[in-house]
Amino acid sequence: MSDPLRLGIAGLGTVGQGIVRIVQTHAALLEARAGRPVIITAVSARSRTKNREVDVSDYAWEDDPVALAARGDVDVLVEVIGGDNGPAKDATEAAIRAGKDVVTANKAMLAHHGQALAELAEDAGCVIRFEAAVAGGIPVIKALTESLAGNEIRRVIGVMNGTCNYILTRMESAGLPYEEVFEEANKLGYLEADPNLDVGGIDAGHKLALLSAIAFGTQVDFDAVELEGIGSITIEDIRHAADMGFKIKLLGVAQMTGRGLEQRMTPCLVPGTSPLGQLQGGTNMVVLEGDSIEQIVLRGPGAGMGPTASAVMGDVMDIARGLRLPTFGQPAATLKKARAARAAVAAPYYLRMQLLDKPGALAKVASVLGDAGISIDRMRQYDHGEDIAPVLIVTHKTTRSALDEAIAALPATRVVQSEPVAIRIEAV
Repeated sequence: MSDPLRLGIAGLGTVGQGIVRIVQTHAALLEARAGRPVIITAVSARSRTKNREVDVSDYAWEDDPVALAARGDVDVLVEVIGGDNGPAKDATEAAIRAGKDVVTANKAMLAHHGQALAELAEDAGCVIRFEAAVAGGIPVIKALTESLAGNEIRRVIGVMNGTCNYILTRMESAGLPYEEVFEEANKLGYLEADPNLDVGGIDAGHKLALLSAIAFGTQVDFDAVELEGIGSITIEDIRHAADMGFKIKLLGVAQMTGRGLEQRMTPCLVPGTSPLGQLQGGTNMVVLEGDSIEQIVLRGPGAGMGPTASAVMGDVMDIARGLRLPTFGQPAATLKKARAARAAVAAPYYLRMQLLDKPGALAKVASVLGDAGISIDRMRQYDHGEDIAPVLIVTHKTTRSALDEAIAALPATRVVQSEPVAIRIEAV
């Protein structure tokens, strides 16, 4: 019989316990599929006495995850602590320096330090696998690095934060304002300790940066991701979008353009009949477009004990079977530093603004848009009060830079009474 693959689990929160449960419940199945036993030899967490849903008493205990990473009876460090620095990063580096492979669910750590960690691992002959870091149980990293390795990837697009999708779809279905659904999501435990990681687009931006690196052969550059959260989306925006046949999603888009790599995690309108438009609740969806495959759609649970632990174990099983790939699908030394491009690809935009209800107001707005080279596709005016008129404009295709120029010029008209809301309409 082949030697067992020995795991050290760093972190016994929801995901860590899910991994322990899979190893304990499916030991025979894992051995049959890997051709060798997969066992846990040691664990580490902040509290040894905390009540947990799984029994870890048979495993060696380390208070320090760095000590866990250095143990002689650990072949693979499974890091599910979280955080871009601190114990997670220290333990990961210690494992690599000790010649051990690493499986992690830590998107923040890789988004900020992915290139350096990939170089460290490859120089040491180790691998870092991170399927669980992006879109939970959806095997999108495996799809990019393996199944679609013969494609030139044209675009990556998707809903990558289930909490934001829950908030937006709940606002629509219940007719509730953002603030009320935000509090509801918080009480249900859907939000991170720092809610801005979710609703500000940061969590999903980390994921997009990792997918971009794999898809386009570039160094991870989270700082170049254009981020805009969902806090400015109103129930009126959702209703207006629905009237036109669209849904609003926090959408990640990455594509290589003539000006550079465009990476953005921003609210967008998508056709209501599209797979992304029909996505409900906390589910994630990633759409991959390649020159040979054209388009594939991957949909599934983006978080939770079972889905995330499943993704971790998929990586563990690959290592057990002897599959060893570079961290981002190609040697780290060959990854290019991409030039960042901000919304370089033209698209139509949704514009909502409050205008003074007086003759010539719309003409002034249309003149400003025209001066920026933006033409109007359609326009609607909704019920309004005595002095203020809510106006909705959908433009023909334009660039974000042209739109920003127009928005900056609107206050000079003295008819716009609030900061305009601009949302890109994405073709999917």
